[in-house]
Amino acid sequence: MTLRFVKGHGTENDFVLLPDPDGEIKLDAELVKALCHRRAGIGADGVIRVVPAEREPEAAEQVHAAKWFMDYYNSDGSIGEMCGNGSRVFARYLFEQGWESTPEFSIATRAGVKQVRMSEDVISVDIGEATFGSATSTAVSGTVFPGNAVFTGNAHLVCVTDVPVDVLDLTVAPPLDAEIFPHGANVEFVNVISPTEVRMRVFERGSGETRSCGTGATAVGAWVLGNKPGSVTVHVPGGTLGVSSDGVSCQLSGPAVLIATGQWRGSQDA
Repeated sequence: MTLRFVKGHGTENDFVLLPDPDGEIKLDAELVKALCHRRAGIGADGVIRVVPAEREPEAAEQVHAAKWFMDYYNSDGSIGEMCGNGSRVFARYLFEQGWESTPEFSIATRAGVKQVRMSEDVISVDIGEATFGSATSTAVSGTVFPGNAVFTGNAHLVCVTDVPVDVLDLTVAPPLDAEIFPHGANVEFVNVISPTEVRMRVFERGSGETRSCGTGATAVGAWVLGNKPGSVTVHVPGGTLGVSSDGVSCQLSGPAVLIATGQWRGSQDA
């Protein structure tokens, strides 16, 4: 199998994009895992199939509002509802490819239609309303971290802590309450620097620890703001993101770059 691909990242949260203008690529878990493998594949936190909304049954109700559907998969092959950094890399590709020609356009996702705004260095996406769920907790290396469920198109557990996030061992998935998170969640550990600035590390469902998480940063920003108007700077290992809210909808802003193109030839035996 040969697939044309583009590699991109948003604050080092990296993705393999598969252009599929004819809607012909069939993704499954094994193919996604092969593409994302850091040694035997291209290497990425996830795969995004770039397909016209009119050619994707999942986007049937969004065709009137968006031309392109972001078919997103986590690196373990599981389907993702939404990806904040991925949506910005997706938008960067559409714009640079000429498949979108204006600086503001909409994209279709499993979490609904999202509005994108382009500039030279920064891309913003309207993540939508963040909703707060139950208080719960997780644990890392035997230490319990209280937190709160926050939903930004997908599920998050936001844990604000005085423990420096840099010292946490996130090589093992933090446990979750299955009643609150029946389909799993991303877990964010947060140090508050000031009322408008935080530091975050994240363990993503289906990918492990990543250098950044856009919807996670949005969940953290919304929690810090209490869903009131304002903005928060979120520092992640891969860079810096901005989250702003008008009290209802949250905007995620940051860089998104395309770094390579090529052809994937499939898994090769040594």
